[in-house]
Amino acid sequence: MKHSSVINQQSNNNDGLFSPIKLGALQLTHRVVMAPLTRMRTSDHRFIPNDLMEEYYTQRATKGGLIISEGTVISPTGHGYLGAPGIYTDEQVEGWKKITEAVHAKGGYIFMQLFHVGRQSHADLQPNGALPLGASVVEHDDVTFTKNGWVPVTLNRALTTYEVSQQVQDYINAAKLAKMAGFDGVELHGANGYLVDQFLQDGSNKRTDIYGGPIENRVRFLLEIVEGLVSVWGGNRVGVRLGPSGSFGNMFDRDPNALFSYAAAQLNRFGLAYLHIIEPRINGSFEVAENLEPTAVVHLREVYNGTIISAGGYKPDTADSVIENGDADLVAFGRYFISNPDLVERIREGLPLNDYDRETFYGGNARGYTDYPFYNREENAA
Repeated sequence: MKHSSVINQQSNNNDGLFSPIKLGALQLTHRVVMAPLTRMRTSDHRFIPNDLMEEYYTQRATKGGLIISEGTVISPTGHGYLGAPGIYTDEQVEGWKKITEAVHAKGGYIFMQLFHVGRQSHADLQPNGALPLGASVVEHDDVTFTKNGWVPVTLNRALTTYEVSQQVQDYINAAKLAKMAGFDGVELHGANGYLVDQFLQDGSNKRTDIYGGPIENRVRFLLEIVEGLVSVWGGNRVGVRLGPSGSFGNMFDRDPNALFSYAAAQLNRFGLAYLHIIEPRINGSFEVAENLEPTAVVHLREVYNGTIISAGGYKPDTADSVIENGDADLVAFGRYFISNPDLVERIREGLPLNDYDRETFYGGNARGYTDYPFYNREENAA
């Protein structure tokens, strides 16, 4: 693949991004976070992290820096992307151990992002070909990745009230396994139209039990999971990701400001390591707008009292600005961490960035995964 395209930096004045910060139980040396990135590189139906994934994470680890792992599936019913890793078997734990040990050997930290795709799945990915699970049965035109490539989802069934409590337990069990695998903490994925988000937003939640209707009920599932994760890890090693403007997965809510303000305010009581907020300029992995102000973090900063990580379409200069302005405490980079294994060094020194190849984002082999070049000083000095 070609890597000749670059993004030029205007300056190397990034003191904000490179000031130390205490993140929950961790002491970080900089504020450039590797965002959770679905890459789908496990090699068989057991969804076990492998040597290729170890190389990928090791390349991007930095001393005193934080990596948030790709979304890791909490149970067999949680799969929506063939090749995404799991954290519900002993074999998966052993696979992840190699990765956490490699990151720690470079002086870095790594949280595991826990998720269940909910309705964004297909019967081919479900145990015994069953229907996917979701908050409610609502028609949507999303797609999922199976052995046949990207295909329309299978319309889900709604979880019973009792089954919702079982899902909470699945998250707790996954958190325990993440600890066994050597992670430094866990992040709950509550965005991007996956299961937690499906309970939060009223476009997908039509329930009439204690998990549906008023905002307080729709946020219940999120809070029960967080309470469970905190019981395993302690609040200072748990993060939560929310997407207040997210429409990925056909998501919407009639009053998102009220919904996510309430959710963020309720999270204050857990003493979390951080709240991870996606800005509206990103929808899934696609940039839908440029040069927008970080509206999501500005709004939720008013109600959330803890540390905030902001994500979504940032470049080094805009990332530094959001830190300097006090709207966020750290910034997560996604696509540029894909294409720049040495992203932290490049930003620190104002070096040009490799462009990314979107065609190789999901699934495949080393191409577009571990073959992006590190900055070559000798070659660029010639």
